[in-house]
Amino acid sequence: MVRAAGGKVLGSARHPLNTADFSSFLLQAQASKARIIGLANAGGDAINAIKQAAEFGVVASGQNLAAIVMFISDVHSLGLKQAQGLIVTEAYYWDLNDKTRAFGKRFFDRMKRMPTMNQASTYSATLHYLKAVQAAGTRDTKPVLARMRETPVRDAFTDNGVLREDGRMVHSMFLFEVKKPEESKGPWDYYKVVAEVPGDQAFRPLKDGGCPLVK
Repeated sequence: MVRAAGGKVLGSARHPLNTADFSSFLLQAQASKARIIGLANAGGDAINAIKQAAEFGVVASGQNLAAIVMFISDVHSLGLKQAQGLIVTEAYYWDLNDKTRAFGKRFFDRMKRMPTMNQASTYSATLHYLKAVQAAGTRDTKPVLARMRETPVRDAFTDNGVLREDGRMVHSMFLFEVKKPEESKGPWDYYKVVAEVPGDQAFRPLKDGGCPLVK
């Protein structure tokens, strides 16, 4: 995908799952002089890689880290001092607009932390299903699915969602950069928007999916 977009891949390194030492992999990435170092890991591995990258001064030296799977809870765990400059892709951020802020506040009041993209999307999917059941007047699969597909998704998660025939919900994605500590106004104020990517660009086209259920 990087090459298709006109970029160059200058190298790659694979690490064992749950490794404690990322030094050799990070040194390889530094030596490549790549502008962006993509982290195709998640959870504890991603957090440890970012922590050690901060110790090596990777971002301070002019390179950027881009996390493929990273949530705001991970950034909260890292802290802005270590996570600053990190590029992340998410569909939801609590401080995007009035709807996202309202849902974020309701979630925070109950859970004492802001929702991740997965938590907001799960709430959205459940709510969309329940509304379809109510509109269809039944829980039978076919009429409920028909309602879900014909009804746009307009809620705290997204304001431009469409459920495709193959089951994929297409919506905008956002490219965020993690703020520097001095840019943050307080706890959970972590992201600044770099770009909004429309759903038809963010997700694989229906024709390329090969779904056997699509006629």
